[in-house]
Amino acid sequence: MNFSEDLDKVPVFRTVAHVGGSIGYETFAVGGYVRDLLLKRPCKDIDFVCVGSGIQLAEAVAKELGNVPVSTFKNFGTAMVKYQDFDLEFVGARKESYRSDSRKPIVEDGTLEDDQKRRDFTINAMAISLNEKKYGELVDPFGGVAHLAKKVIQTPLDPAITFSDDPLRMLRAIRFASQLNFDIEADTFEAIVKNTSRLKIISMERISEELNKIILSPVPSYGFKLLFQSGLLKEFFPEMVALHGVEYVDNKAHKDNFFHTLQVLDNVSKVSDDLWLRWAAILHDIAKPATKRFDPEVGWTFHGHEDKGARMTPGIFKRLKLPMNEKMLFVQKLVRLHLRPIALVKEVTDSAVRRLLFEAGDDVDALMTLCRADITSKNAEKVTKYLLNFEKVQQKMIELEERDQIRNFQPPVTGDEIMRMFNLPASRIIGDIKEEIKEAILDGKIRNTREEALELLKRIAKEKGLINQNVNQ
Repeated sequence: MNFSEDLDKVPVFRTVAHVGGSIGYETFAVGGYVRDLLLKRPCKDIDFVCVGSGIQLAEAVAKELGNVPVSTFKNFGTAMVKYQDFDLEFVGARKESYRSDSRKPIVEDGTLEDDQKRRDFTINAMAISLNEKKYGELVDPFGGVAHLAKKVIQTPLDPAITFSDDPLRMLRAIRFASQLNFDIEADTFEAIVKNTSRLKIISMERISEELNKIILSPVPSYGFKLLFQSGLLKEFFPEMVALHGVEYVDNKAHKDNFFHTLQVLDNVSKVSDDLWLRWAAILHDIAKPATKRFDPEVGWTFHGHEDKGARMTPGIFKRLKLPMNEKMLFVQKLVRLHLRPIALVKEVTDSAVRRLLFEAGDDVDALMTLCRADITSKNAEKVTKYLLNFEKVQQKMIELEERDQIRNFQPPVTGDEIMRMFNLPASRIIGDIKEEIKEAILDGKIRNTREEALELLKRIAKEKGLINQNVNQ
């Protein structure tokens, strides 16, 4: 199998081949680029392996490309070159051995065969020769082409050793299966099951990096089911595992909230690539196990799970080393508000819609996306009814927003103005007055205008016995 014509569509391959030959290095393109070339997927990351110094090759290639910058990592023997819209990585062929308490290998110089043996999966262990006599020829010692055709993830060597040496590869196996919709070969999956406890030596940052890639895959529920079935999920995300299962009392059962959550996640994924909206789907019912109660009259209840889930969100983000910034606040807000539009479906009042617009702000569209995704009933008639009602809620939102500008509501009268008008110091009464004006606007008693807010302010001031001064308008 020869790929010289494909390589020639990207001129940098000929450059690397020429430079490698001039300094006497056997050179190959390896890994993900080769896999994606066979899958006909676009790829802008190209890894090169040479039998020699990867850093020396990178520096020589960078010079040939017009003295472009080189980032060297001497501790790892690797170098990076950014060229046009490609990220080029260079490394010398090596063989590795591992200690039981670390995934960082002991590295020695090696051959191409040694380097292919250390790769995680057969589909990532293929190489294409850039050497003059065999330019474009595929080197596939472990049957990667066949495994791509069978859509299977398999390790080049004994999977038990592969995963024990570097436990992150277990997550990568599931990530690739989820991204590519591949199966994991039986012995390979069994080795994951047996090595789940080894995940403890992996940093949470690396775990979350792989987890986010699973979440961003086309059908993320597939990856989560593999994480759950293998036992990996409970190693780092026990709150999600706790959603699994159905309990019966008096022949009354609740739905399995684990699989419901995965359905909501898939529903969101059909309409949005936003990682954090997908995280909101994952966490929207996360507090149901903690709030589950059985009522003989109504059956199972989960009262307050939205508020408790919002309180749990920062702790989960912190432990998983996810960003503790506006991304977390966005997820937390959606978890807290996710039941509100459903409640509005039963009675669409102007006041309730205004309050939802006020609390959701610019995230109201994302909230409505999550709420639509949350309708997972098998009763098609019920789903259709709810979706039609959501359309009514959304139309009411549009009408009220056009009229009242509630989404990014700013009080028409500031606290500083109130203090000046009535010669008051900063105190609780200022906040109480502002709150009363805000509530009047949200209830529709006054419009969201400065004029009507000032009129209400005068009335409030008289009621509270404040100094009766003319209000400057």
